[in-house]
Amino acid sequence: MNPSDKQMPDTELPEGDFPEVNYSDYRGVRSLHLGTPWIQGSMRVADPFDLELEYVQRMMAWLVFVEPSSVSKRHAMQLGLGAASITKFCRKKLHMTVTAVEVNPQVIAVCRSLFKLPPDDERQRVVLANAAEEIRNPMWHGTVDALAVDLYDHEAAAPVLDSAAFYADCRQLLTGDGAMTVNLFGRSSSYEQSLAKISEAFGEDAVWAFKPTREGNTIVLALRTPSNINKTLLAQRAEVVERRWGLPAAKWMRAFKPVVA
Repeated sequence: MNPSDKQMPDTELPEGDFPEVNYSDYRGVRSLHLGTPWIQGSMRVADPFDLELEYVQRMMAWLVFVEPSSVSKRHAMQLGLGAASITKFCRKKLHMTVTAVEVNPQVIAVCRSLFKLPPDDERQRVVLANAAEEIRNPMWHGTVDALAVDLYDHEAAAPVLDSAAFYADCRQLLTGDGAMTVNLFGRSSSYEQSLAKISEAFGEDAVWAFKPTREGNTIVLALRTPSNINKTLLAQRAEVVERRWGLPAAKWMRAFKPVVA
């Protein structure tokens, strides 16, 4: 963290063993921390609804697998709120229905007060819950078109939830043409082991992966229903995504490929 790191006022912990939430401001970018230097999410203060971090942008790669005109009719779910970047982008920029699941009430409060997370409305809902338990609720099954999984503790050492059973539960959430994106960054996590667990739950022919970012984040995408993907069509959609929503989707196509060629 840099010298402008700030602790939140009223730091009395709620019931439960949660780390304190703090934040830092540096060169126009505000970052969320859980009591450590590790960044849990970032927001450019002047553009609070854009996606600041490269790995978070890549978690939107599901966009190239759907018809762009259908995006606003879809439902996105974020597991692990972080700085609420994905939830805000999907609601404000993509005009989707969005649900976020976060276990730490302080994170939700800080996102509301300092990271421009709007109040809930008919198209946005933030659920205070344990993600592993919440996704087993039948009310969500078959309702999610885009699932973003970014679940790390305050040390950011490895994904908090990373089992074949968990990924199978994630798969149950998805609609027929839905997709899950997962951030597999971690100092002690094994990318190959995590990839094997995702492949076990979804099938190897349903899984795509990016090359790691410079910071070491590796984004994996898994389709609910694998299909023969026309790479020309993906490239065409990437151009639309870049033009319409300002994401570097054309660049994605050079770093993104199926796990099984």
